[in-house]
Amino acid sequence: MTLGDNEVTQSVQASSGDRRVQVRRAALAGSIGTTIEWYDFFLYNTAAALVFPHLFFPASSSYAGVMQSFATYAVGFAARPIGAAIFGHWGDRLGRKATLIVTLLLMGLSSAVVGLLPGAATIGIAAPLILVLLRLVQGIAIGGEWSGSVLLAMEWGDQRRRGLLASFAQVGVPVGLVLGTGGMTLLSATLSPDAFSSWGWRIPFLLSLVLVAIGLVIRLRILETPMFAAAVAAKRTSKAPVKDVVRRHWREILLSAGLRFSEQMPFYLFTSYVLLYVVQRPEFSKTFVLNAVLVGAAAELLLIPLFSQLSDRIGRKQVYLTGAVLTGVIAFPYFTVLTHSGHAMIFLAIIVSLVAHSMQYGPQAALIGESFPTHLRYGGAGLGYQLASVFAGGPAPLLAVWLLHTTGTPYSISIYIVASVVVTVLCVIALPDRSKADIDDVAVYAR
Repeated sequence: MTLGDNEVTQSVQASSGDRRVQVRRAALAGSIGTTIEWYDFFLYNTAAALVFPHLFFPASSSYAGVMQSFATYAVGFAARPIGAAIFGHWGDRLGRKATLIVTLLLMGLSSAVVGLLPGAATIGIAAPLILVLLRLVQGIAIGGEWSGSVLLAMEWGDQRRRGLLASFAQVGVPVGLVLGTGGMTLLSATLSPDAFSSWGWRIPFLLSLVLVAIGLVIRLRILETPMFAAAVAAKRTSKAPVKDVVRRHWREILLSAGLRFSEQMPFYLFTSYVLLYVVQRPEFSKTFVLNAVLVGAAAELLLIPLFSQLSDRIGRKQVYLTGAVLTGVIAFPYFTVLTHSGHAMIFLAIIVSLVAHSMQYGPQAALIGESFPTHLRYGGAGLGYQLASVFAGGPAPLLAVWLLHTTGTPYSISIYIVASVVVTVLCVIALPDRSKADIDDVAVYAR
């Protein structure tokens, strides 16, 4: 099965006016799609910290319940490379558009089911087992979503602005964080603790169905990207794209995974684990921490496109390395502030941590995407991006809980963050900078 001849012709021969319309639609489809996907994902993250320990693991101690809750959280990350491989195959065979519709449906429907899932008090051991299964489905879906959303905008638009265009998909992360965390914040602030724990937390999960309907309408109105359509027309697509990209571009895949360490791992500490750490001090409420994360995420809405546009001007690697180094610089002061300072300083520390994240996350989409040829880009970019989830993002909150419990000092987590920065710096230096290269030319990537 291949992309239809009619859509190939439409994409390749699009007029300048049609192309501008499609670029706008592609950017909107990429950002809204990832917004919905990450909205669902961050809902789970917040619930894993605030609700799931006592709802699905009530027989465990407080420490064990948190560990088990974040273990189910980590399962979703482990499933992401599987999703990248599955949907990477179809994204480089059938096209970006069709594949992205499937990932959107999988993510939204699985999240809605989480909102309906009874707790362990009602169905016993089946509750956490079903939760893990749904988390696997979420991980597989989001594993296939990212690269398609990035390529949709990046392959349609002006190649001199690849960094900015690719970042529209990245903006979906802070928007999803604002919506997901904002929804939880509003409900936790307006409902009684008992009402929030019993049914209030379920409402945002069920609203996923509304968001999915909106996303589908938008994605069904876009054409396939002209770069991929041209590859189809020239019969340059691969019969086994994932196998081919692993064989020919394994180095780029590993470097893409490694460069994400200082972005992804600290991010889940800065947005998820922080909810647990700060509220251990009795003078701080979970609503206060959620509000701080919410403001930081709102700032990223502006900073991600800003740093992405800057990467188009001065180069992807320069901006990215600056963000990575800044993450290492704040690692120790961050936990000093969280442990000893008052409300204003903690609020500021949470926002600054997300500024460092924006400097990396904005240019990251183009930096990874332009490292692979068109006919293998969906699978290659997806595998590189999602492989980091197994070693960086997924285990981060779990390891942070264990490090603090074992060492008794939050600075062990700071060392963990600095180690991630070292990995990232080495990988970014080793990865060629193709900010100005013609990414539609397969010869650029020839061995």
